[in-house]
Amino acid sequence: MGKIIGICNQKGGTGKTTTAINLSSFLGLADKKTLLIDMDPQGNATSGVGFDSQGKSSIYDVIMDKANLSESIYPTQWPNLHIIPSDISLTGGEVELVNVESRELQLRNKIEVIKDEFSYIIIDAPPSLGLLTVNVLAAADSLIIPVQCEYYALEGISKLVNTIELVRERLNPSLDIEGVLLTMGDFRTRLTLQVIEEVRNFFQKKTFNIIVPRNIRLAEAPSFGKPICFYDPACVGSKAYLNLAQEVLKEKIEINQLTKIRS
Repeated sequence: MGKIIGICNQKGGTGKTTTAINLSSFLGLADKKTLLIDMDPQGNATSGVGFDSQGKSSIYDVIMDKANLSESIYPTQWPNLHIIPSDISLTGGEVELVNVESRELQLRNKIEVIKDEFSYIIIDAPPSLGLLTVNVLAAADSLIIPVQCEYYALEGISKLVNTIELVRERLNPSLDIEGVLLTMGDFRTRLTLQVIEEVRNFFQKKTFNIIVPRNIRLAEAPSFGKPICFYDPACVGSKAYLNLAQEVLKEKIEINQLTKIRS
């Protein structure tokens, strides 16, 4: 049975979509059949893997019963990586869901039937604590919470943690925190070191060992529609997400598997 991991933080600019794209691509390289679900109306995860969603059914169509789920799963050009894309129509989906019965469980009910087809299902949640994010929390087995190494790093995290607790009580009692991922680390600054200490004190063993550094190649890759491992596999950002994938898998990804990378 596949594992469903939501990538969540209601604060924007934390590296949430970057994490969803690059974790998914490395899981694919590790020979794990992976599905990336883009639940953000901005559709950045969709474009970030180079997928053109125009004319294709999207996650909006799936959760609003306008398209069949299995027909909305598309292969990407990257090994073992599939996607259910998003587009701007999902913006109105949150409003439309208000009047739908079991609105918080729409995503979970849809993907439950295809869960066994994938080793991992990675869901990129929107930067909010609205109904779309609640759907992600209700559907996920666990969560990765990206937190940037900046001054307001923990701002709003308590609200997310409270929301997670409410979802556990009412919708998804088995929901776990896979880990908190520190992103955009600049080890030349004292601030980064302070934030690392604060986050690790707050979340303790739930913090990933790897810290994703600030890296211009990570910022450039989405504009080329490529995960970092296919854009610049040698850069520090690529190595960081390789290490994250290994922490999630709890196993080493053999170097010879990375020879699948193609330009």
